[in-house]
Amino acid sequence: MIRTALVLAGLGLGLTAAMADLNPVVERQQTMKHVGAATREGAAMAKGEAAFDAAKAQKIFKTYADAAKKMPTLFPETSKTGGETTASPKIWEDQAGFKAAFAKFEADAEAGAKATDLADFRTAFGAATKNCGACHEAYRVKR
Repeated sequence: MIRTALVLAGLGLGLTAAMADLNPVVERQQTMKHVGAATREGAAMAKGEAAFDAAKAQKIFKTYADAAKKMPTLFPETSKTGGETTASPKIWEDQAGFKAAFAKFEADAEAGAKATDLADFRTAFGAATKNCGACHEAYRVKR
């Protein structure tokens, strides 16, 4: 019985991963969930609600950098609609600006990965999350 449950759980995870590979809307939503989780962790450190941890800080900025590299590829013409996307049509109208926003986000993340103390982390985290907000304002439809 336990084996059956483990096999079914494994199949479920495998199907979810396969769907993400085939569906850019699902994949970008999953990527942004990782960014959101990293941002919550970073906000707790920046606010002093959690102790500064350099290894965690690097992991947060690595999540950001990985997302910045990946996200521009997840908006093919065929993904303008479908699923529960909040992608604005402006993404496809202003590809240069959209890609530039992710390039800036990647640069912010790479700079942030060098933070060695709380003060540096707060500065870098603030720059990266400001970039997130600007991109969402320009390229995401509000629900």
